[in-house]
Amino acid sequence: MAEHDLDALVVRAPDNVLYLTSFWGMKGYDACVFPREGEPVLITIEASEEDAARTSWTDDVRLIQGYAPDDPRPVPARTLEAALAASRDYGKVGLELSMGTQATDRMVGEPTTFTKGWFDAWPGAGDAMPVLNVARAIKSEQEVERMRLANEICAAAMQHVAERLRPGMRESEAAALWQGFVHGEGTGWQGKVELAFGFSLVWAGAGIKTFTATGDLPVREDEPTLFEIWVCADGYWCDHTKLLCPGEPRADYRELETGLMDVYGRAVAHCTPGASLAELDVLVRDGLTELGYRGQPTHPICHGVGARAHEPPYAHRAGRGTVEEGMVLAIEPGCYWEGGGGLRVEDNFLITADGAEKLSPFPDGVVVCG
Repeated sequence: MAEHDLDALVVRAPDNVLYLTSFWGMKGYDACVFPREGEPVLITIEASEEDAARTSWTDDVRLIQGYAPDDPRPVPARTLEAALAASRDYGKVGLELSMGTQATDRMVGEPTTFTKGWFDAWPGAGDAMPVLNVARAIKSEQEVERMRLANEICAAAMQHVAERLRPGMRESEAAALWQGFVHGEGTGWQGKVELAFGFSLVWAGAGIKTFTATGDLPVREDEPTLFEIWVCADGYWCDHTKLLCPGEPRADYRELETGLMDVYGRAVAHCTPGASLAELDVLVRDGLTELGYRGQPTHPICHGVGARAHEPPYAHRAGRGTVEEGMVLAIEPGCYWEGGGGLRVEDNFLITADGAEKLSPFPDGVVVCG
């Protein structure tokens, strides 16, 4: 750094954050400010606080909100503000300007990122994303058909796991069962899918948390195992959270399920053309507060799905926008217990003139299997 006259490095690629802090992030919301002299700063989301405390080399960990009640912007906007604040006192800062690819976070592959030279080539350019976001939010018939295929594959993979899940099986084994079916059977599905991939986070019982990686906890007979799952079929996605239990769930899980499914049902019923996205966020979060889960969840409760698993629009009480016919929305309320455990439900819904059509044939709520 001295040879290049740099006082601090500011990095956000998962592999560089890992290299400088020993922290491997979940979804690319992280950053590190690494000074030539002094303590590095790790910036990550609240849901990753436990992971950061366990693995990071630096004691200066600054947490940002995954969901901020007064701020509807994407999470990386808060990462940027925190990074600017952490680097304010340094003279010359180094950024990843010539980095064209990056390694994976703990969720998905190795995306290509365009370098500074790409953006500098059009110095007077405007932002294309407002145009694309509005257009992509309303699905064409072809897009809906592709998303139906992704939903079918996802549901069939869940049924495959439901027939094989056993107490004592590790979370990672259950995830492998699901992923193997998606890729093996989904590729070539009905002669209509050239390539299908599955991505998953699987948590058993006390391993259920807002946001963490699949681990090796054992599946338990009386506790649900949660599958946070995505299928990509020829570039179009679905995003689900499903729950399996190889025996009758404990009474506290059944009680939580009843309350959560009531909030979920009211959220789905709200999603008719012209309905407010901000009011949807309020409806869900106020409903969860009535259940005793104030401030939960720290993730969005509704977002678009299409050529990405997560895309606009997002429901946020401080945001704007309405539900419109032709949108496909993932609705996902969740409640989490201190120390681990809890439930989340999620499915994809096509908004029609008559309301929300559930795209997955697999049931919501806790499914007793085995």
